[in-house]
This record gives sequence, C-alpha cells and structure tokens, in this order.
Amino acid sequence: MPHTKDELPDALYSAAQVRGLDASLIAAGTPGFELMQRAARATWRALVRQWPSANELSVLAGHGNNAGDGYLVAVLARRAGWSVRVLAVADPQRLQGDAARAHAEAVAENVSIEAWSPQSTLRAIVLDALLGTGLSGEVREPYASAIAAINASGLPVAAVDIPSGLCADTGRILGCAVRADLTVTFIALKLGLFTGDAADNVGDLVFNDLQADPQLLAGAAISARRLSTANLPRLASRAPVAHKGQFGHVLLIGGDRGFGGAILLSAQSALRSGAGMVSVATRSEHVPAALARIPEAMVLGTSSANQLMGLLGKVSVLVVGPGLGQTAWGRSLLSAASNAPLPQVWDADALNLLAEAHVRLPKGCVITPHPGEAARLLGLSTAEVQADRPAAARALSEKYTAVVVLKGAGSLIANPDGRLAVCHQGHPAMATAGLGDVLAGLVGALLAQGMDAYDAACLGVWLHANAGAQEGKSGRGLAASDLIPAIRQLLEEQAPCLK
Repeated sequence: MPHTKDELPDALYSAAQVRGLDASLIAAGTPGFELMQRAARATWRALVRQWPSANELSVLAGHGNNAGDGYLVAVLARRAGWSVRVLAVADPQRLQGDAARAHAEAVAENVSIEAWSPQSTLRAIVLDALLGTGLSGEVREPYASAIAAINASGLPVAAVDIPSGLCADTGRILGCAVRADLTVTFIALKLGLFTGDAADNVGDLVFNDLQADPQLLAGAAISARRLSTANLPRLASRAPVAHKGQFGHVLLIGGDRGFGGAILLSAQSALRSGAGMVSVATRSEHVPAALARIPEAMVLGTSSANQLMGLLGKVSVLVVGPGLGQTAWGRSLLSAASNAPLPQVWDADALNLLAEAHVRLPKGCVITPHPGEAARLLGLSTAEVQADRPAAARALSEKYTAVVVLKGAGSLIANPDGRLAVCHQGHPAMATAGLGDVLAGLVGALLAQGMDAYDAACLGVWLHANAGAQEGKSGRGLAASDLIPAIRQLLEEQAPCLK
C-alpha cells in the first residue's frame, strides 16, 4: 500500500530491523525478486505522479539490491515508451542474486546500459539507485563523484529507498549524500529519514509496504515512533465547573540582567497553553515589564534563593533556565529549584550549569537541550551529537533519568524506559531566538495540567513544531511570540477544552 508523507505509519525502524523484516517476508513465502519488482513498480508509480509530463530517465545504478530496483524501474520506463539510460557506477558483472536477475531483465528489454564516468551526461529525471540502507562508513569513490554529479546537475532527482549517502539509522550524511526531490522507501520507515540531515536530502517521501503482512510488522521491534495526530497524547476536556486550581501552578525562574525577555516568553507560553496559574521569579528590575506584558502572572522580584522558599511550597511545576544566566544569582536559584520535589522543565542556562556539575537534576524532569547543550552535558562535541542524534538523546535520558527533548531538525524525545519519539515537522523560519523559551513554558503548562513528563514533552514538541510550520508560511522574520497564539489554536483543535 502506498503512503504519502501526510499519512505515513508511526513506527520507525533501524536499517538492521528492516533487513530482518525483509528476510521474514522472504521466509514467509514471498520471493526476493517479487519484492524487488514490487519496489520497482512503487517507485515507477511515484515517479509518474511526481513528474507527469516527463518521458526520459537517467538511472545511476550501484552494486546491490538498490541497483536491482533501479534496473527494474528502467525496464518499466522503457516499456512505457520513455527514453531510458542506465549509468552503471559499479560493474554489472559484480551483481549477484536478485540484482543480477534484474540487470538481465534490463538487458533483455534492450535498456541502454553504459559505464558511468565523471564525463557522463545526466538528462531529464535522475533516479538514484546507487547505495541502499546498508551503508555504514563514509561514501567512497566512484560513488562520491557520482553523487556530486547528481547534486550538481540541477535536474529533478528521485531516490530508491533512501538518498545515497544518508545514514538510515541516524540521518547523518556519510561524507556526501544525494539531495533528492522524491524518496520512495519500502517495507518499513527508517528512523534516519526523519532526523539529522534528512530534511535537506529526502524531499517528498512516499512509502510502500510491498504488501507486507501487517501481523509481521505488528510483532516487530521498533526504534522509535513518529509523532502524528493519530498517536499524540491528549489533554482531557474540562468539566463546566472547572476552576484554576485544577490545572496547576507553574513557577518560571529566570531572566537575569539582559535576559528578561526569555522568561517572559516562557511565562506567556505557559499561560496561553492552559496552566491554571503562572508565577515568575526574576530580577526585580524586570517586574514592571513583566506586569505590563503579562498582567495575569504573579511576578516576584527575586534577589536571592531565600525569597523562593515560600513560593516553592505553593506551586506544582517549575520551569527553570530561560534567561537564567550563569552568575551567582542564577546558580543560587537553580540550586533551590533542584531541591524542590516537583515536576520540572530545565532549559538553556540551567542545562549549562548542570553540565558544569554545579547542581543535581531531580529525577523525572524534562530537559530540552539543543545540540550544543547536549554536547556539553555528555562531554562530547556538537558534531558527535549530530552524528548520532538518537544515541545522544538516549544517553542523556539514561544519564540524568530524565525525559530528553533533543531539539533541532527532527527533534527527538527520549524516555528513560527506552521509548523514543521523533517530530519531523517545522520550518526553517524557526531559526530564530526565543523559540526554546516558548517550548519550555508550553511543556511546563502541560505538566501542570496533569500529563506525565514523556507525554507532555511529546505533545509540547509536536504543538511547537506544527505552530512553527504554520506561522513559517509567511517566511522570514518569524518571532518566537508568533507561535503562542498558533499553539493555543492547535491545542484546542487537538484536544478541545469542552467535550
């Protein structure tokens, strides 16, 4: 069954898991060559839908089953009357098994097959059938040069199963990768199609399960879940007699000198996301601005942690870190928060201070690092975090016994029990300051309304990303505060306040 990116399955798998599913399908009675033919037909249908007026195809074929898929697509295009040429980057004589059979079928169909060279000319639609999901190390020659030629061609590009050079497990570019306009992937979705560098390389994603037995998929282990409207946690509707005391009291701590806006963004987000009451502890000089901007909040001018003690016993959730700074003032407030037995969200400078081991993170919290903060928390480089984002998110969750939101393209949410979710929505206009502050306040509000930490993080990330996608349609100049009304609207659509 084919799927577009708007109706994809939720389950995400590693490359090894998908190979296991493929082997199980064959063991259950579906010949491998039949699966290859199904993959080719799915790719061909997607090509025709994507480019209905096209009539010429250039196929770049490698040496494995990915190449076999490419040869069979070439056969289908030839039979449809297209002008077709296969450029063999690997010697076809090296092909084995089903891929060799696919090559023989292309030869029998009189498909033009020639050896690829850097001087080869690409024309019309380019089909990437070079490297599949088994790639683990860096792309080597001649594949690197072939990928460079594809990317430099300026032509429409479709990828078979995964863009060559993109890691199926992590979404990392392995030296170089094809930038596809369309990717047609099979049997089960790979995690690497949804995080890391994937957004720059995958293009439109079409999925086909190759008629796999649903029972086989249902019983298989998965790597992660893709967040979608079908599986999002939901806030309960409110009774007509509801009152503010039933929906939590969020205390937001931060806003050192020069950073007062961050904590106000968080507070406004918490208020508009449904928290019953919102308090802010910040520098005294920020109190007038806070009251002017958010008169619904209770604002405490705070010069030392001692002033927090009475308030900590009255609130239900803490959000700590936006604009907190790393001076003695911020350190003392964070220390007080760390000793409070409350659900908490730590962001920004709270994480930087945590990385320096100045404070202990209470168990059961949500932390929301960007890749640089994650690197400091793990003692790695940012490049090492980005090289395997799923592993970094899981490592942080295990190290701190916390729910981790690893922000970035394809945000990941990791739970200490091993669950991992990915949110691949968003928009490049979201590359602006303050959006993390909005997310922290949103997650705090969801915690205050009774959600557990993992559910609050998953729902918060999805709302935040989709609000960004919605507001990003207007283009550059997106402000963090623009997301707050959109989040409120999406939350109501997803979980209406009244039944």
